[in-house]
Amino acid sequence: MKKSSITLLFAIVSVMATAQVTTNNELKNLVDGSFNYYPRVKEATNQVEIAQESLDLAKTNQPIIDGTLSYEYVKPKIQLPLQVNGHTENFQFAPVNNYDAHVGATFVVLDFGRLKANIDKSKSDLKYSIDNVLNVQTQLASQVSTVYYNIVYLRKSINVEDSVLNYLGVNRNIAQKKLDNGDAIKLDVLNLQSQIDIETNRRSDLANSLQKQLALLQYTAGDTTVADNSFDFEVAIKPVTDALIDAKTSIPDFTLAEDRVQQAQTGLAITKLTDKPYVSLNASTGVKDGYVPAVNDPKFNYSGGATLKIPIYNPRTKKQIIIAESQVKQNQLMQETLSNEYSKNIQQALDDIQTNAYKINNMQSQIDNATSQQQIASSRYLNGIGLNTDITDAAVNLQRVLLTKLQYQYQLCLAKVEYARLTGYKYW
Repeated sequence: MKKSSITLLFAIVSVMATAQVTTNNELKNLVDGSFNYYPRVKEATNQVEIAQESLDLAKTNQPIIDGTLSYEYVKPKIQLPLQVNGHTENFQFAPVNNYDAHVGATFVVLDFGRLKANIDKSKSDLKYSIDNVLNVQTQLASQVSTVYYNIVYLRKSINVEDSVLNYLGVNRNIAQKKLDNGDAIKLDVLNLQSQIDIETNRRSDLANSLQKQLALLQYTAGDTTVADNSFDFEVAIKPVTDALIDAKTSIPDFTLAEDRVQQAQTGLAITKLTDKPYVSLNASTGVKDGYVPAVNDPKFNYSGGATLKIPIYNPRTKKQIIIAESQVKQNQLMQETLSNEYSKNIQQALDDIQTNAYKINNMQSQIDNATSQQQIASSRYLNGIGLNTDITDAAVNLQRVLLTKLQYQYQLCLAKVEYARLTGYKYW
């Protein structure tokens, strides 16, 4: 599989789960930007290149050529007395100084499936690496979306606090004027100021949390642009059984689980070939000494032949096969566990969506009542027939109701983001 094939596979994966989610372009741009910015995505993409190179290496079936230079000093000198022309001479059968320089080549011509098995293993590793890129992107998209809506929620919460502080500030000024005119006591002003201080501290905590979320968005996406101020993440809801079917066909977790099974199976195939024979051709040529009768004169030489290697007994092989078979079964069992976990998590996400949507529908009457109570309390205090505690109680009650609705909206939005992740809906 060349780089063009990798690009094609990415394109095929990218159209899997489409048009199931609608959200704003700002979030989409942040998610897309995070894919180019976040180092883990680059790490996963680089792993694809490594796997591709490993596949190219596995496909390589060329002769192995090496060169050898050697020297060996041998004593005692190997010689025998021989009769030559009527007299005795010491005849040397081997040199004292042994020189050898040669080039050799070995080529496996028959490996009984080893080459194919290793290629299949490298292909499964490559597919896993490619699928893992989408898995990293999916997890990152969910993380960026969560941080994004955390920011929206915190900004909305700050706006609620600002509204409460403004209301309390106006009524504190009224109390101060009444105190100056002798129509109120100092305790009224102090009580209102105390509540203002409490709400100011709450606003500071929210602002601090907001800065942390902005820093986290910068860390993941390289950008902090969040101008939108709404929970506008919408997802097509399906029953658990249908959603689980979508997940199994679209979620990278399921794809990777299947890839791990394939990797284990190809590893098992390689292990089973351990005891298979193989046939290789070998040849060498070079210069060496040691040829009688002139054993000290280096001579050109060459050789060629074939080798059949037949493994006879290896006590480890059978155990290795058992382990490899167990690994295949383990990965298959992990698929079943993954399916159960996703079924549970999808059901929980659906419950969260339903529950929060129901709560939001029931909040409007509470907001209307709390708003009316706040207006009445302010008017009564202005006209001298109410207490300052009525003002603080009304402000706190309205704040509590508004923040409760806001929290339900926020939780509903995050539940939809989680549902999109669990079902493999692609929104970037």
